[in-house]
Amino acid sequence: MSEAKIVLPALTNVQLWILWAVLISAVIALGYGLALVRIVLRADAGAKSMTDVADAVYEGAMAYLRRQVKTMIWFVVGIAIALFLMYRHVYSGLELPIGIAVAFVMGVSASYGAGFVGMWLAVKGNVRSANAALTSFKDAMELAFKAGGVSGMFTVGLGLLGATIIFLYFQQDAMKVLVGFGFGGSLAALFMRVGGGIYTKAADVGGDLVGKVEAGIPEDDPRNAATIADNVGDNVGDCAGMAADVFESYEVTLVAAIILAAYAVGDSAFLKTYGAAAGAFAMKLIIFALILRGVGVFSSILGIMAVRVPAGSAMRDPMRPINIGYLTSAVASVIGFFIVNYFYMTDPRTGAPDWRFGVTASLGIILAVVTLWLTNYFTHPDRGPVIETANSARTGPATLILSGMSEGLESSVWALVVIVLVIIGAMVIFSESLALQFYGIALTGLGLLTTTGFILAMDTYGPITDNAHGIFEMGGIHQEEASRTLSWMDAIGNTTKALTKGLAIATAVIAAVSLFRSFIDEAHLGLMGVQVNAPTVFVGLLIGGAVPFLFSSFAIKAVSRAAYQVVFEVRRQFREHPGIMEGKELPDYGRCVDIVTATAQKELLSPAILAVFTPLLVGFGLGAGALGGFLAGTILTGQLLAVFMANAGANWDNAKKKVEDGFLGGKGTEVHKATVVGDTVGDPFKDTAGPALNPMIKVMNLVGILAAPFTTVEVGNLTSGRLGVVILAIVMLSIAVVLSKRGSIAEDQGQRGAEKKAA
Repeated sequence: MSEAKIVLPALTNVQLWILWAVLISAVIALGYGLALVRIVLRADAGAKSMTDVADAVYEGAMAYLRRQVKTMIWFVVGIAIALFLMYRHVYSGLELPIGIAVAFVMGVSASYGAGFVGMWLAVKGNVRSANAALTSFKDAMELAFKAGGVSGMFTVGLGLLGATIIFLYFQQDAMKVLVGFGFGGSLAALFMRVGGGIYTKAADVGGDLVGKVEAGIPEDDPRNAATIADNVGDNVGDCAGMAADVFESYEVTLVAAIILAAYAVGDSAFLKTYGAAAGAFAMKLIIFALILRGVGVFSSILGIMAVRVPAGSAMRDPMRPINIGYLTSAVASVIGFFIVNYFYMTDPRTGAPDWRFGVTASLGIILAVVTLWLTNYFTHPDRGPVIETANSARTGPATLILSGMSEGLESSVWALVVIVLVIIGAMVIFSESLALQFYGIALTGLGLLTTTGFILAMDTYGPITDNAHGIFEMGGIHQEEASRTLSWMDAIGNTTKALTKGLAIATAVIAAVSLFRSFIDEAHLGLMGVQVNAPTVFVGLLIGGAVPFLFSSFAIKAVSRAAYQVVFEVRRQFREHPGIMEGKELPDYGRCVDIVTATAQKELLSPAILAVFTPLLVGFGLGAGALGGFLAGTILTGQLLAVFMANAGANWDNAKKKVEDGFLGGKGTEVHKATVVGDTVGDPFKDTAGPALNPMIKVMNLVGILAAPFTTVEVGNLTSGRLGVVILAIVMLSIAVVLSKRGSIAEDQGQRGAEKKAA
């Protein structure tokens, strides 16, 4: 049944009260976030030498974010207008077309808002965490995590607030409008993930190659001109980018569950099972999804509060209190699932609680726990895979890279197996109805992201500690114990970032599988399915499988080119200003900031165009079946590539940090130089291309759903309108490829050679 024809019963008074309660829980999330802001800002920022560095990082991060908004605003406005014009032909009247366009803009704004707030407090919290390390490990650890918690609570609050307001206003038609909200969040996340990822890793790679390998100076040494850009990048990539990424995961899983619950009223098996109560029960499924989001607010707050270090304790593994906090949040979530299940999810045929819904949501928590364990195993500095990679550096960077790649490849397989088992589990639990099976799959995603507030706090903790370590060194503070504390916290921060990326990728697959069912219904493919034996469908599958590789190529190539420019700039400053290395002259930090900012903005459009226009080209050019094959191919290769790159990159990074902590001779050795090479290779893997594949997968699926009503005509019957879309898509994709070729290193090298010859 098409979404436009779905008719749900009116909300009951009880359901309206529940929605208002969910809205209040969103306000509570924002209130707790503000309380954490006050706690962090009350802490002492420390010496002026540190606050000067922190201020420079703050100014660079905010300037970048403002520039990115100005760059992408016209792209957003154009898509909003296109959505309105498209849906004028689907729905009668103006309310729903305007609602979809406005919801899209709301999704973009909320995603950017979540990223902005998270980044703003991260750049305020990093210097305070660095100063707290002078007092104790406990103070530094807890302050860094509370600062990260602000990002988590604002992401939860803004996401839940936006979705609930839309639902209260549109009620039975809300699922038609929420697609626009989810699409806006996903597109903003894609922009921020790609742009921030290019920025942060170009500065990091360029600075490491010249500073650590060539000049032999420590990371974050103030003599390195790329250090400020590197620290700014941690915030625009890992704080703003990840907050937007998790926001869209949080929102899209909710949208998928709501849409699938609404579609259940058109499923014959569902109607047969629940009879006259089917419509009312489908509405209960929708409200249940929103209630779980409300439960997540309180379980995340409990988890953040549980991250505590015993008073007077010496430096210990920071993962221990973080793990305790996550388990607290997870257990509280599961208890909440079953309480809600008992009071609300009663079987209309018997009046007894149907415990399957609580069990299925708990599968999502199990998926999260296993994903966290797997990622921790492959990326923790003290686990076998990282130790093996570090040892392989004894024979040079080549064997180190091979070792890290093999660990990343293996981890992607086990991550996929876990997701498959959870999907099968949901299908077995709801075996009587295909509609309920897909709702159950979406429910696992809802369960996984119930702890979103804590998950994002865990992620943002990583760049905060990274910046804290950098500010400590650049501020010229010399205290061995505090330096070791921040270094250890920074190393664990790499693991927490990898953990949250693993969770985000898992939810991307769960949400994409759920959305795929929505696409099948919208494209009227329920009876025939997506038949891979049809030539056009197989072509769509091949194209979909290839797109994540081209997308990753665009992102990694952008990092490589920008890092190339940073290397030459830092070398130039060392060469022309010898006083820099002697500590008599400060480098020009602003020049490296300008290089990576300009490159990130210039390279941002190609991946975004690819994500939006490739599904349009396949759908309008080859039909709905081919678009279904395209989406299936994208989901599969996107997941495998994303996990591989995220875990391989984190493995290389922590192998380097393990050596820097004294393993195999420590800093300055040939082993250390080999691990730095591996780390720089892994940087664009784990912080640019890998995590950006997560929003890319969902953008493509949401574009597929939005375009599905217009792709049902046979391939040979291209109307003038469809032909126009195909031509537009080809032109835009051609522009994307051309844009990705700008700034070629080969051209730059030729220009440098000509200049040298002329001189």
